[in-house]
Amino acid sequence: MIKSGGQSMSAHVQTLGKPGFRWWRAAMWGAAAALLSIPAIAMQFTSEVDWSGSDFIVMGIMLGTAFGTFDLASRVSGSIPYRAAVGLAVIASFLLVWFNLAVGIIGSEANPANLMFGVVLIIALAGSILARFEASGMSRTMIVAAAVQAGIGVVALIGNMGAGKPSWPADIIVLTLMFTGMWLVSAWLFRLSAKTA
Repeated sequence: MIKSGGQSMSAHVQTLGKPGFRWWRAAMWGAAAALLSIPAIAMQFTSEVDWSGSDFIVMGIMLGTAFGTFDLASRVSGSIPYRAAVGLAVIASFLLVWFNLAVGIIGSEANPANLMFGVVLIIALAGSILARFEASGMSRTMIVAAAVQAGIGVVALIGNMGAGKPSWPADIIVLTLMFTGMWLVSAWLFRLSAKTA
């Protein structure tokens, strides 16, 4: 019998059929809809929030992808560390895209150097597929994503110094440490899931 994250496939299918699980999924997707509605509500009270239709479409796609990925991961494994690892990786991916679209990590959002962070997302996705979403392979994938994330941060700092700017931008340092840490914690959780399988 196929096992994933310490739970047999048949047991997992039974879990999917439980009313509590269906309620949890409904709550999760309700939260996604609520998040998407926040800017629309805010626009009624302040001019500081000014989203266009395309902004809502992009955010809808991002939220749908993030919540959909976590939803699918919940079907792959019933392991709490596995689900937490996926959740953290999804949050890291979501924030990485959001920050780059909104303000940019390296300079402004228009700076093409920010496209380098797409490599991290490609590695996370491609590595997950190659690992067949098994916990041990996912752990190694997250470690590689963390290494690439840190490498891009170092390249950005060196480029900043090379441009004649003597200061080290705090935002690049803080965000590099934050994202690298998220990938590494996700790797540890996947590792923990693999050990308990």
